[in-house]
Amino acid sequence: MSHHNKRYNHTLEFLQKVLPAPATILDLGTRNVFSEIMEEHGYTVYNTEGEDLDLNPESVKKYNVDAVTAFEIFEHLVAPFNILREINSAKLITTIPLNLWFAKAYQSKEDEWDRHFHEFEDWQFDWLLKKAGWQIKETKKWTSPINKIGFRPVLRKYTPRYYAVYAEK
Repeated sequence: MSHHNKRYNHTLEFLQKVLPAPATILDLGTRNVFSEIMEEHGYTVYNTEGEDLDLNPESVKKYNVDAVTAFEIFEHLVAPFNILREINSAKLITTIPLNLWFAKAYQSKEDEWDRHFHEFEDWQFDWLLKKAGWQIKETKKWTSPINKIGFRPVLRKYTPRYYAVYAEK
């Protein structure tokens, strides 16, 4: 199973547990593979339209949905607090990559948007959510092993890389 398929399976399992389909979702970020996976599993999915969510956090207010999802989004924002405060929905389901002491923050050389401004520890992300007015109801972590030889690949087998949170206002 590829790294992405494992992540998608864990994310879908978490989503289905905390927000069973059918449900209408605003998924922060442009349409992607996981948007299609959610639709295949009975969700109605709207995505934001590529606007800069740091500069236009209020853009999420135009959607009337059961929940907002943000899968691998908040680490790309300079100020995720702003959009977390603007969300009208009472439910938020999100995942983030955790900060790993043995790996640097991700930075694409080709795409200025494909880089991580933040990589949180779980307690930091929890604090951000609470400060923005959210109550954490459920969390889950999972690893992201890769089939390579070396010290870092061994650590990835045992160290959680992804953190999922279900929160309500």
